This record gives sequence, structure tokens and C-alpha cells, in this order.
Amino acid sequence: MADFESFRKEFKGDIVTPADAGYVEAIERWAHNAVRRAAIVAFVKDPQDVVTALKYARAAKLPLAIRGGGHSASGASSSEGGLVIDLSRYINGATVDAEKKLAYVGGGAVWKTVDLAAIKHGLATVGGTVNHTGVGGLIVGGGYGWLSSQYGLAIDNLATVVVADGRILTASDTENSDLFWGIRGGGSNFGVVTEFVLKLYPQRSTVYFGPLIFPPPMIPQIGVALDDWWNATKAGVGESVLGMLTRAPDGNPVAVVSLFYNGTAEEGRKHFKAFFDLKPIADLSKEIPFEELNAATNHMAIPGLNYYMTGTPLSSKLSNDFTIEHLEKTVALSEKGGIETAILFEWWPNRQINSVAPDATPYRRNLNANSLIIVTWKEESQELAERAKQAAASIKSFMPEGQGYGNYNITLQDEGPQQSGPTAGKAHGLFGEYYPRLQAVKKEYDPDVIFNKWFPITPA
Repeated sequence: MADFESFRKEFKGDIVTPADAGYVEAIERWAHNAVRRAAIVAFVKDPQDVVTALKYARAAKLPLAIRGGGHSASGASSSEGGLVIDLSRYINGATVDAEKKLAYVGGGAVWKTVDLAAIKHGLATVGGTVNHTGVGGLIVGGGYGWLSSQYGLAIDNLATVVVADGRILTASDTENSDLFWGIRGGGSNFGVVTEFVLKLYPQRSTVYFGPLIFPPPMIPQIGVALDDWWNATKAGVGESVLGMLTRAPDGNPVAVVSLFYNGTAEEGRKHFKAFFDLKPIADLSKEIPFEELNAATNHMAIPGLNYYMTGTPLSSKLSNDFTIEHLEKTVALSEKGGIETAILFEWWPNRQINSVAPDATPYRRNLNANSLIIVTWKEESQELAERAKQAAASIKSFMPEGQGYGNYNITLQDEGPQQSGPTAGKAHGLFGEYYPRLQAVKKEYDPDVIFNKWFPITPA
């Protein structure tokens, strides 16, 4: 039988309930529609606190969620009436061993913390594209970033994990290798990651980055430039392009092409000359400090709004997806007002990503590129929420079919284990041929499926 007072005495961190000051702040999330009224928020101080919280949640039969950065629009880091293990208050730092080129990163850290700690030593690792995203969720779901063309995904890391039965384990290629395999793309299905050890690489202090803005009639010519670039640089490193079809703040449709080159502005402009030859109506690209790179798209992910996100894989011919027709269909969904729609195209040259053996991780290495379909709205309205969901589905219907990047495809879920039905189907679709092996890992580390907020896997 669960004894709350005993739990409170044993727990070293902070326990916040609806009766406590700071409760509203404790359940806040990046996406306003991801807020859930938890019964308990447990701000853990160390792995043993995680063990204590897990033990209590199981005894009290409380639904469980793990919060690292709290950046999931689906509510995966929240729990209605349940217990949230929150790593963000105390296990949120990053320590760099410059000699060994390693970063020791808390499971509740955000990428800004890692970027700033590493670049002080002239080092960097593969992070996300928004620097207030949590390290934990991005990594265990795969982990794309601006440096992926050079160093692949973010999942080849050592991790310390607290698993469902309360063991504190180190997972690596040589220790608990089945768990290490599972968490590199298998999400939060197996435990709570309290520490990541990330490989670091030498990094210049400045990089070239920024958006070029074009009117819709230029999209066919942009498509030609994109195809030429992609075909010439599939094996390229140190560069990426982020495309976007959306409305400008004045309501007019626009095409945006953001360029990244891990070098000087002079080198970047020369490399991407074909895009400048198209005469963009605005050029906001420039040389910036490296630590600002992962913050450069923060304006597209403002905390406190309502978000609905999904994604698809992209075609091998970039101009098939980046079209006037797709722009028109997308912005038309915003014309009624209340919601804003956009398609983002993440074109990271993928030679390094695909150089890893396909069975080395459960994360699929055969994706050409990813889209992110994102719908935002301000007002707390069920009507707008439903319109946002329908708009995302409409956009997805004319994009390439297939399972895209898992971190973009977590759908809003109810509380409790979801081992069958549509969710299980989505998990199988995400992992494909590796799903049976993940089921075996799930059986070993979480047979009761208490970790069920991110493509929950049915134990073997």
C-alpha cells in the first residue's frame, strides 16, 4: 500500500501537489495544450530519487510521465492525475571533459546548456534546431540537428538509465548493450535517462546561417536549385537547408529557404550562389556565433502557444514537395483565422547518418529527409484545436506517404498503458523490422508498460 508521507520523507527533491505553491508553474509546458493536471510533480535530485518516485507511482497505481525539457506538443511529458518525474529542476547541467571530448549532460537539460558549455572549449555535438528543446526527448527519439551531415544523429551516446523495476544501470556498447540499443531511437519505453554522455567534436566559433525569403512565383526555380544542390551534396558535410511554406506576418504566402554552412559567410554565400541568383526579396543570412545557431529558429517555437505537430518522409527529388500547389493548399487552411499553418522541410545531407549499420539502432536510417507539419493557435478553444488537427491531416494527405521522424509524430494520448489498437500499430510502423527485438527489450526492462507515453511497445 502506498504511503505518501513515507514517500515525501524518503524523497530528497521537491514534491509539488495541487495544494502547493508553484503547482501551476510545475505543470506548465512549452505547448499550452500539453498541460495536464498531475496529482504529483516529483522534481528529482538524483537517480535514487527516480527509483523512489517509480516505486511510489507503482504502489499507488498512478499513471507516469517523464519530463526532461517538456517540449512535446502531445502531452507526453505530462500526466492527468498521475505522477510526473521531472528532471528539469536539478538534473539539468552539462559538464565538459575537453581532453576526452565528452559532455556529461543531465536528463533534464536543454540544448542551450550543452551548446554553451561545449563551445567554450571549441567543441560541439549534434543538437536540435531549437535550443530550448530538451536533450532527453530529442536524443532517445533519434536526434537530427544542424551538424547531422557531419556527425550523424544524436543517439550514439552512453547513458545512465533507471529502469522500471528500480535498478540503476549504465548502458553502453559493452554494458547492458540490449538496453543501449533500445534507447537509441526506441524513445522513453525502457526507463528514465538521468545522464547522457555525448561525444564532442572540434567546432569553429562562427557559422553561416539565415533565411532567404521568396515570393510564391519563384518556387519552381527554387525547386531546381534545391535539386541541383541535393544531388551535388548528398555526400556533403557541414551544410543543410531548412525550407518552409507558410504565411508571412502580413498574411501573404511566402517560401523561405534557410541556409546553413559550417564556415564563413563568404564561403556559405559562394556555396549557395544558385539561391542568391534567384534574387530573394529578403536576405537575412549572416555569420553568427555557433552558440546562436540552435537558437536561430526559436521564433518558430514560442513557448505558451498551442501546437499540433506531425510529419512525413520527403521525396528524393526535393522539388516534388516544395511546390506552389503545396503552399497554396497550406495557407488556405489559415485564411479563416485562428490558426496558422506551415510545412517545414529538413534537408540534412545524410551520408553520415546512413553510414551506421541499419541494425545498429532501432532508429530507421533510410529516411531521405523529413517534413514537419506544424499548426499553431493562441486561444484555448476546442473548436480551434479540432481545426488544427484537421488542418494537419489535410496537409499530410498531399505530402509523401509513410512514417516520418518519430519525434514529430507523437499524437495526443490518453492516460495509461496503450498496448493495442492504433498506437501499437504506429509503433510497429515506426520501427518496422526492429519492432520484435524492441519487444524483447521491453519485456526485460518494462514488462508492465509503465513507460507508455511515446509509441508504447508491447512486451514480447
